[in-house]
Amino acid sequence: MSTPPNTRTVLLRRGEVHSPADPFATAMVVEAGHVAWVGSEGAADAFVDGVDEVVDLDGALVTPAFTDAHVHTTSTGLALTGLDLTAARTRVEALTLVRDHATSRPTDRILLGHGWDAARWPDGRPPTRVELHEATGGRPVYLSRIDVHSAVVSTALLDLVPGVRDRAGYDPEGPLTRDAHHAVRAAALGAVGPQQRTEAQRAALRHAASLGIGSVHECGGPDISSEDDFTGLLDLARSEPGPRVAGYWADRDIERARGLGALGAAGDLFVDGALGSHTACLHEPYADAAHTGTGYLTADDIAAHVVACTEAGLQAGFHAIGDAACTAVVDGMRAAAEKVGLARVRAARHRVEHAEMLTPETVAAFAEFGLTASVQPAFDALWGGTDGMYADRLGAERARTLNPYAALLKAGVPLAFGSDSPVTPLDPWGTIRAAAFHRTPEHRVSVRAAFTAHTRGGWRAVGRDDAGVLVPGAPADYAVWHTGELVVQAPDDRVARWSTDPRSGTPGLPDLTPGAALPVCLRTVVFGQTVFVRPDE
Repeated sequence: MSTPPNTRTVLLRRGEVHSPADPFATAMVVEAGHVAWVGSEGAADAFVDGVDEVVDLDGALVTPAFTDAHVHTTSTGLALTGLDLTAARTRVEALTLVRDHATSRPTDRILLGHGWDAARWPDGRPPTRVELHEATGGRPVYLSRIDVHSAVVSTALLDLVPGVRDRAGYDPEGPLTRDAHHAVRAAALGAVGPQQRTEAQRAALRHAASLGIGSVHECGGPDISSEDDFTGLLDLARSEPGPRVAGYWADRDIERARGLGALGAAGDLFVDGALGSHTACLHEPYADAAHTGTGYLTADDIAAHVVACTEAGLQAGFHAIGDAACTAVVDGMRAAAEKVGLARVRAARHRVEHAEMLTPETVAAFAEFGLTASVQPAFDALWGGTDGMYADRLGAERARTLNPYAALLKAGVPLAFGSDSPVTPLDPWGTIRAAAFHRTPEHRVSVRAAFTAHTRGGWRAVGRDDAGVLVPGAPADYAVWHTGELVVQAPDDRVARWSTDPRSGTPGLPDLTPGAALPVCLRTVVFGQTVFVRPDE
């Protein structure tokens, strides 16, 4: 995540600076890409003559820039610039969008789209191959489901992938999952040329910067993207101003991951699939399907990978959603710790992505092994509740156990928040709101804890304890916000109670009560270098 610092010295003043160094700070000095000082307005006068620039914040809020700890950058950019089906309310509406997109892109070799969710449609079924053929005039088309673990495709695309009909997960009419899906996804994304790919990556990083995001964790891998996609993104982030990119490559070949410049052989190394696609691996069958999903890695596989990564000085990490998958991760970690020692496993800061179906026992094991839970609160906002997709797939009782953020924090498990974009949008303040107002009240965490998980938590997940907070010596990654009155959550278990009592000595944050307007990003700065300025600012 290295980027050259801006060597200019800047004084920001007449605002609100969110810093544990001074809960009432209104000013900050940035020098050589680092925070040099935070403090009061009166003390800021002493710095005016010694800086290159003075920025009048005019009451704006300054916070650490956000880190999104789980992003698929190219897919995010393609969704931003291409066919986005997330807003389609019916199958007919989705097919209309596909038809219009096909008409507008007459020269594209393969049509790409993302975000359909038949679980929210009245008839509950995805488009058929015949419908896609009619909508596109028989062209190859790949449309990933919102969770990216299944896709509907046209017959023309299947014909471009030899042997796909013999792969696990192939369905002659319905969505493809498992190996069949991985094969058609590779073919579809492989048709994206270098120029289109770079344009998509730029679009995604620009969009992230416009939301106050200063760092993203790219989760690539041989079943998700390509080596050229991964290395191209890392090169782009190094060569152009924008958010930092920390790369994870989900490969059991750890030397391959290291050679590509990855921080770890981690990220979406699939232990299972996703609940929406019925591929998350469960201990008990789905409520709406007579099976328990799909497991891709065993506890022995996980143990071998953790041992290899630990001994090589790399992070290991796994995608695990279902309770059986999370159990397999814990069992694998325990076996690895028995071989290389618990202290070495903890020191490596291995990660688990999503970690949705946890039990008190697996939560305790996460704490024991020092695992970072890289989680996405927007999943609960989108799919939680008594009438959501989780309840459809699992039944209401099991669905209530998902995404237990309060239990994780209480156990001492480090949290790093992200979006899994394009599964859910890049939306840091919305993510914090989703965690603070979890659909299951006992899983809610304070806004302050959620904010920490989305700023400092992402840095800690890559092994950096000195960043993600505005204190002297920290990297000057920050965002400037237009927002309403700042508030501090009352010391109570209920997130809905707030206090503005200045005697608390706790820096305030925006009121994220559902329905309240979210802060608007005015400027984003990475290592002292401005990477986004809102127009007219």
